[in-house]
Formats: sequence, C-alpha cells, structure tokens
Amino acid sequence: MTTQRLISSCLLGLASALSLGAGAAQPAPAAKTVQGSTPYGERADAMQMAADIAARHDLPVEWVRSTMAQARFLPQVPRLMTPAAQGAAKNWTVYRSRFVEPVRIRAGVRFWQANAAALARAEKTYGVPAEIIVGIIGVETIYGQQMGNFRVIDALATLSFDFPAAHPRAAARTEYFRGELEQFLRFTHRAGMDPFSLRGSYAGAMGMGQFMPSSWVKWAVDFDGDNRIDLFGSAADAIGSVANYFVAHGWKPGMPTHYPVVMRAQGSDLAALLAPDILPQFTASDMAARGVQLPSGAAAHPGPLALVKLENGAEGQPLYIAGTENFYAITRYNWSSYYALSVTELGQEVAAAMRR
Repeated sequence: MTTQRLISSCLLGLASALSLGAGAAQPAPAAKTVQGSTPYGERADAMQMAADIAARHDLPVEWVRSTMAQARFLPQVPRLMTPAAQGAAKNWTVYRSRFVEPVRIRAGVRFWQANAAALARAEKTYGVPAEIIVGIIGVETIYGQQMGNFRVIDALATLSFDFPAAHPRAAARTEYFRGELEQFLRFTHRAGMDPFSLRGSYAGAMGMGQFMPSSWVKWAVDFDGDNRIDLFGSAADAIGSVANYFVAHGWKPGMPTHYPVVMRAQGSDLAALLAPDILPQFTASDMAARGVQLPSGAAAHPGPLALVKLENGAEGQPLYIAGTENFYAITRYNWSSYYALSVTELGQEVAAAMRR
C-alpha cells in the first residue's frame, strides 16, 4: 500500500488506513456540490485540475478531461471517511479477533500452498518473511476475496473534490487524494488500462495488497515476469510488491518484529517510554533502566525499540510489547500498532497451520 499509511495501514491498512497526506493548502471552494449521478464534468475545479494534470505529465488533455468528466460523486464515501465519534475504548482482543480467525487462517494456508514458490522467492529477494507478506494480504483482502467494489476513479474524485469539511485534517487530506487521483490517471493511461474498470476500497486502494495509486507507481513490481503489473489477478505480483514496499520503508532482514516484555515501569518512567508512541527510540538497556524487562535474547538487540501499548477495553489490562524497526515498518502500511500486531500474528498462525 502502500501508503504511509496509508492508511494506514488500511491499510491497507490499512489502511486504515490512511494516515498519509501531504500539503496543507486550503482547497478551492467547490463551484457546485455534485450529487447522485451528476458527473464531475460540470465542475470547473475538476476540469481545471484535469488540464493541469495533462500538462504536468504530457498526457492528452482531452483524454484526461473526458476521464475526469465521467467520474461520479459517491455520497457514501465522505460518510465513510468521517472520523467516528470518540466513545468506546480501544480493545486489542476484539480487534485481533476480527483478523486472526479461522476463515483467514484457512484461506491463508490455501494461499501459501498455491504461491509457495513466489513467497520463497520474495523472501530470498527482499528479505521479508513469507509469513509477513501472507499476514498483510490476509488482513487487507482475505487473499483477494474482498478487494473493494467502488470504482476507483469515483472514489478518488469524490475525495479530491468533496472531502468532508468536518474532518480535522480536511485540507491536507484533500491535497493527498488529489495527488492520488493524479497518479491514478497517469499510470492507467501509461499502462493502457481502462480507468473505469478498476475497483477498490472507498479510499481508492487497489488489488490484493490494497495499494494506493502512488504506491503502485513507486513500489509495485512485475514479479511473475509477464511484462505487466497486475495486483488484482497476479498473486506473484502482489507478493513481490508487498515485499518491495517493506524494503522501501526500512525493513531489516532477519530482525524480529517485536519482543514480549515484563512491565514494571510506572509513573514518569512509563510516560517517557510511551511518549514516542510506535517510533523506536530506546535501547534495550534504556528500557531495562526504566523498568521494562525484555527476554534474555533481546538484551543485545542491535537497534532502537519502542514500548507499544495496546489497550484491552476500559476494564482489561493492556498488552505491552517492545516494537523493533520492523514493527515500525509494518505501520508504514497502516499507522496502527493494532494493525501491525494483527498482521504479524495472522502470519504466524498461518505458518503454524502449514506445519500441522
């Protein structure tokens, strides 16, 4: 995804998924709210953006304008993008049960068995374990079973020109989605793809791994060697692309994603350890000095760690883990520690089921 999040993460994902975004310029006010089946061809701002995209990327202006003109407002998309009201406490146990469950595990075994050679080659080529790749594709789409039914051009146009104004980051998110719409038009034209045939999530994420258009352009790979990239129908391309995404976002071959901890940190020590959130900033000895005991094998961990807290509802005891740089790399797919641990544990469960 392939995003930063994107997605986040859903990602993704996360996903998720989408904590990505760039720029904070206030979008120009819409000339007219597009409703129902009214095409964006009636919007001056949409047609101006089409002309700008064509000029920036040397695309046929009439093709870009015609394509943009046929995009349609999806009224459910702004509702889905509006943040939920604050209320229920986060609950890791409930969150995990949505993704690390028998249906996904069985589907993951079938996916791994059918694509064992591609997974092994991706692990050798990129250094990303097969179980992490399997975990991502399982959490994102149940191995291609749920890739989304929204026309991508409609979802991206809606979020580019009618992003919900009540969102706390409406300006930045509008700019982000306009960038994604631009990349979508660019790569579909260059690849000779029909922009109206591609379907994905309400945020415009596509394929088995739910890549946003910019992630497709930057990190998708032709891993099956047929001279085209197909993240919808080629499991090999999806596998290689997920692995390549992780390498680009700092994956360290051979490094665990996290360690269990024994928690004795309290007060200011605990607050200091939690302050960077999921960004690794502490050595194992730093953690030990503040009351967080790692397993004996982790004492010599060769990089920074983050103390990650996963809530278990208002009454339950939280789960604490020490996240490595690879745990952080998973959150680049979807900015969520809950997502990253679900990906890891789903992959582990599928790997265990493969051995049975």
